[in-house]
Amino acid sequence: MRIFFSIRSLLMTLVMLTVSAASFAQTSVAVSITIGPPELPVYEQPLCPGEGYIWTPGYWAWGDDDYFWVPGTWVLVPEPGFFWTPGYWGWGGSSFIFYEGYWGPVVGFYGGIHYGYGYVGHGYEGGRWDNGRFYYNRSVNNVNITEIHNVYNTTVINNNTTVTRVSYNGGNGGINERPTPQEEAAAHEKHISPVPAQIQHAQAARATPALRASANHGKPPVAATPRPGTLNDRGVVTAKEGERYNPPARSENNAARPSTAVHPKDLPVITRPTTGGAGNPKVDKKYQQDQEKLIAKQEQERQKLQQKQEQEHQRLAQQKADEARKRQLEQQHQQQTQQLAQKHAQQQQKLQERQQPPRENPPKPPKEKP
Repeated sequence: MRIFFSIRSLLMTLVMLTVSAASFAQTSVAVSITIGPPELPVYEQPLCPGEGYIWTPGYWAWGDDDYFWVPGTWVLVPEPGFFWTPGYWGWGGSSFIFYEGYWGPVVGFYGGIHYGYGYVGHGYEGGRWDNGRFYYNRSVNNVNITEIHNVYNTTVINNNTTVTRVSYNGGNGGINERPTPQEEAAAHEKHISPVPAQIQHAQAARATPALRASANHGKPPVAATPRPGTLNDRGVVTAKEGERYNPPARSENNAARPSTAVHPKDLPVITRPTTGGAGNPKVDKKYQQDQEKLIAKQEQERQKLQQKQEQEHQRLAQQKADEARKRQLEQQHQQQTQQLAQKHAQQQQKLQERQQPPRENPPKPPKEKP
């Protein structure tokens, strides 16, 4: 796994962006990482703290060489008539890209991710605006009707045949959804970036070690909060269920780098796992053996490509090629290297997926006797 940050993305660190009063087009932050975020954890929605708050679902962000969970929370809407479009991760062909969420009069595309509580992949079924007041759909929102009277009850029908907790769009195993013309237009219309409370909320999550994926393995201890930044509030909820996520071991080679790898020698050293994590010694041993075989094969492929590229450099030097031809060759080498890195990341991911214990099917109810 290799990570690259541009100066801009390093300063913004995903969602911790400088707030602008209004912006156009959905902001994206490129993080050159080939390992996708964990699945979305399962959790209960905290009670809505009051009228005018809209639910913003939790998501996995990236920072400090690790994914970390930003808990779902209720946020006071910045402007009447506005809705929240959640951010999402998308596969950009050679790395994952985070598309920042925003406020606007129309809900835009959020990757087809099923965040729940009204965010069913497209649009928002959790509430509607009427004469400057937000009305909550009680079928998907936890609302105290003795304090909030502007409510209604409409069953949300999910048109998808299967509801998945996958948290990214595209790539290997990602959600295969594309934006509608209306959603594409929404991303380019006038909208508002995350408000300061949301930025502080994400910063608080990043500063909490227990919310890192390497610590909670996909099941964060604080999955959602009643208000932004209140990670220690007694009203916070924990995840009921989460993926058995075992991120790759960190190393100094996983640090931010200023440019994309051009040759295999520029790629970080492939780290070896310390354990399979299945809890079964035989299974873990088999997993480590498979890992060692895969790593040996991948290192051999790196060396082979490196030798091939070096030979091409030597031939070009003998031909006394001009700068344009040299740049063209470097571009070819960069593409070859990134394709190889992507291929190896997919192989590692498939091996990790095979390591996961099979999910048990729920027992069938006994047949009623006639």
